[in-house]
Amino acid sequence: MKNKFRLAVAALMLAIAAPAFAQFNLNKGKLIKSAGKAAQALTITDAQMAAYVKEYIDWMDEHNPVTPADNEYTKRLNRLTEGLTSVEGIPLNFKVYDVIDVNAFACPDGSVRVFSSLMDIMSDEELLGVIGHEIGHVAHKDSKKAFRQSLLTSALKDAVGSTGNVAAALTESQLGSLGEALASATYSQKQEKAADDYGYEFLKSHDRNPWAMALSFQRLKAMQDEAGAQKTSKVNQLFSSHPDLELRIKRMEERAQKEGFEKPAAK
Repeated sequence: MKNKFRLAVAALMLAIAAPAFAQFNLNKGKLIKSAGKAAQALTITDAQMAAYVKEYIDWMDEHNPVTPADNEYTKRLNRLTEGLTSVEGIPLNFKVYDVIDVNAFACPDGSVRVFSSLMDIMSDEELLGVIGHEIGHVAHKDSKKAFRQSLLTSALKDAVGSTGNVAAALTESQLGSLGEALASATYSQKQEKAADDYGYEFLKSHDRNPWAMALSFQRLKAMQDEAGAQKTSKVNQLFSSHPDLELRIKRMEERAQKEGFEKPAAK
């Protein structure tokens, strides 16, 4: 039986549709209280950003069940990502969270986390499409911008006001507040399109079939359609702000066909 997500979350936004990290019950009062400190937070240095990203991903890895090296999920992910070591000079590292939520996400430092429940419902090619798309957001600094903006709009401003270039250590509450802001963040259609294109080229340059991009979107669209009649469905909620999956499927399909790639057989 799968472990339940140990953080106090209701659902996680599917990574292919938004820069998903962890979702908490939004505490608006906390955000409003911090609004007056935005100017101070604008001075976050790259060194501070790197420290906060590391602290956040370390916290996520600590508070979620990471599958060990001899686990079948880990073995599968390692096989799929063999040779995918870096993007635009940023080292990549991959781990599996054994949780019930269907999701995956990437941090600005190149940390990519794939959830076991997503792996359960996706073929290897479909998973590669999700991973390629997430890597595209890392390459274009979308993940970094989303992370920085989340620092500016969360209660973390209290911690950011540290002296010098050393980031203040974050409390559990502040890390939770960062999770709230990250869950609320979204990418623009332009950013999504660019991440799709980058993911396509990244997979192709690493000898993966770029049909993976279209196949991953097809799987997500099927999930969306299946949940369409269920108004309370988590899956339906996940896609409510991104109704353009059909266009993304069409664009990636046409590109793969034009370049002569053979569509993988259905599994």
